[in-house]
Amino acid sequence: MSRGALDDSEIQSEMNKMVAFISQEAREKAREIQVKADEEFAIEKAKIVRQEQLAIDAQFEKKRKQAEVGWKIAQSTALNQSRLEVLRKREEQLQDLFEEANNNVKELAAGEGYSKAMALLITEVLLLLLSKEVTIAHRPKDAELVKKAAEEAKKNYKEMSGLESEVVFEETLADDSAGGVIGTAMGDRIKVDNTLSARLRILEEKMLPELREDLFGKNPNRKFYT
Repeated sequence: MSRGALDDSEIQSEMNKMVAFISQEAREKAREIQVKADEEFAIEKAKIVRQEQLAIDAQFEKKRKQAEVGWKIAQSTALNQSRLEVLRKREEQLQDLFEEANNNVKELAAGEGYSKAMALLITEVLLLLLSKEVTIAHRPKDAELVKKAAEEAKKNYKEMSGLESEVVFEETLADDSAGGVIGTAMGDRIKVDNTLSARLRILEEKMLPELREDLFGKNPNRKFYT
């Protein structure tokens, strides 16, 4: 037997059921949307956090490298300044040593061996110049000593070379110099500096490596020795 038309209460009940179903579906759909939105938010948040973390790490690494470079530069500068200061102090010690040696040379020029040394100095000048006429410059206070030494030097020169040389004297060296002579020939175009100061400079140059080693030890950067 077929059922007749629904009365109002039945219609209302069916409508309530439909409303409840639609509401349930809407709530479930809303939950799904919320869950999906939360997931997408979490993913995007993690992505942004990771990007920011990478940016912060990169910025930190950049600043760390800059600080490291700055520290290395400061360290290198300090080391270089320290080395330069050590070199400056060493050079001062050498100069003090040479100054003391120069003062000692001046004292030698007033000693008994100076006259013998003068004859040898002039002999060397004559042998180096090999000229018929040689001009000998000397200190005014050495005039008598130089002339006497020149006679001996000319004899030595003749014995060694078989040649003779005429010596002309000039009192052009300062009396407060260390002494010795300067010989010239051919109109001063050829010159031999045989002053004691010049001989000392030559000695300083030759002995400088040995002096440095004696005073400061071997140079660790030096690989070859003559």
